[in-house]
Amino acid sequence: MDTTIAITLVTGPRCHLCEQAKAILYPLIEARQIQLKERSIEEDQALTDLYALRIPVLLLPDGREKGWPFTAAQISRMLDQLS
Repeated sequence: MDTTIAITLVTGPRCHLCEQAKAILYPLIEARQIQLKERSIEEDQALTDLYALRIPVLLLPDGREKGWPFTAAQISRMLDQLS
């Protein structure tokens, strides 16, 4: 694959669920050579309006999103659909 797939994790300050989400995502992105971008609701009012009560939320490049809670298997299946 010549282009790197990038997924975005919407996080927030002092968010222990966000840390759990990253622990699930890191092995997946490393194994698949996917780029993970983090965006904090603290830095963007539009993100705050959309996701403040739902973080962490994973955003995929095809427009799908998966809110917490999620498993590695769920995210793996979603990533399979991107290729």
